Amino acid sequence: MKAFFALLAVLCLAHGISAISIVTKSQWGGRAATSKSYLAKGLSYVVIHHSAGAYCNTLATCSAQMRNMQSYHMDSLGWADIGYNYGIGADGNIYEGRGAGVMGAHATNWNSKSYGIMFIGNYNDYTPTATQVAKAKELIAWLVSQGYVASNYTLYGHRQVGSTECPGNNLYNEIKKWSNWKA
Repeated sequence: MKAFFALLAVLCLAHGISAISIVTKSQWGGRAATSKSYLAKGLSYVVIHHSAGAYCNTLATCSAQMRNMQSYHMDSLGWADIGYNYGIGADGNIYEGRGAGVMGAHATNWNSKSYGIMFIGNYNDYTPTATQVAKAKELIAWLVSQGYVASNYTLYGHRQVGSTECPGNNLYNEIKKWSNWKA
């Protein structure tokens, strides 16, 4: 089995496809969506968020935060699923939300043309770790490599497309340094 995965990795690299590790919805204990709308390929925007909730730095606490957000979004707000496409924990993991190809509910008037990537925690209070930043960039690069996001995409903080302080001042100051961020 190890040989198979090694061969798969070599084949993926040879074809410019990089694999990334994602904690799936079933692994973090998420519920199935009640409905889904699908996104076109080659979207032009990625929107960065923070959950504004509790910070997490272990698989167990980040999984619990993902379940809490999904319950709030589905049970209190009446949404079909957690609003974000992906979450990034301070434990260094990428968490599947709605996933690739599925329309999120993360930024009014932007859901059909963007992916929503959320950092778990309140980034007015915390500073994103170097690992979180690297994982977010890795995720975006994967979305581009798979054709979900255009290579010349524009990166925004949620506050740039909605009336909110999201993604928190510390995370917003960080993403302003990223190559595809636009004022």
